[in-house]
Amino acid sequence: MRFLTAKRRGRAVRPALLVTALLLMGALYAAVAPAARVSADTGNSQQVAEGKALFQVTCSSCHGMNGEGTGQGPSLVGVGAAAVDFQVSTGRMPMANPGAQAPRKQNTYTDEEIAALAAFVATLAPGPAIPTEEQYSGEGLSAEQLAKGGELFRTNCSACHNFEGAGGALPNGKYAPSLVGVSGKHIWEAMRTGPQQMPVFSSGVVVDDDVRAIVGYLETLHAQPSGGLTFGALGPVAEGLFAWIIGIGGLCLIAVWIAAKGARAR
Repeated sequence: MRFLTAKRRGRAVRPALLVTALLLMGALYAAVAPAARVSADTGNSQQVAEGKALFQVTCSSCHGMNGEGTGQGPSLVGVGAAAVDFQVSTGRMPMANPGAQAPRKQNTYTDEEIAALAAFVATLAPGPAIPTEEQYSGEGLSAEQLAKGGELFRTNCSACHNFEGAGGALPNGKYAPSLVGVSGKHIWEAMRTGPQQMPVFSSGVVVDDDVRAIVGYLETLHAQPSGGLTFGALGPVAEGLFAWIIGIGGLCLIAVWIAAKGARAR
């Protein structure tokens, strides 16, 4: 009988031990994991709150108290954190005076303030997030990738930004800014958010690897010293036209000189 009783107790103890172990593990997880989540949520909420307060002081007069837009500025609903990071960190926003285009100027915000503003605007509606370095860095690309970047740039960007990214004039007082010295991060953000009159190049149109190729191409191009007459890097068509004009002008001068010399000889 004692043997049977001990056997029954052994069978009952095993499930009890298993349940006890599961309860202990659950209690341990509840004590640690939620605390980490609450801490993260609190930090993010605080950043958003700080961004909202700063936004309402410095941005709401044009964009509305909640980024809904006004007659002085467009809605920011759905532009994403990347648009805020680009516009504010390049000094384009806030705009001192309304104009045809916001020029790049000295940024007056700290990195923490820009991050807070971006975090607040990101809560208004889904939009492009601030990219990581892996998404835009042009370092370590192969010659083939750089060549592809040059082809993509000439196809999609050179009509406005010039063949060398030197910028150019556009209608109605607007212009495509120079890309010389512009960081890969800001090129990525500009392509994804379409600032000013620039179109949006979504990831479905130009994937991140292609953006990296374009960035790498521009960095390589701008690192090379330019020699000779570049004619403003307007491209082969314009440069060919200049060559024809100079050549024809030179021939005309030679013809005039020969005619004048013949007239004096007579």
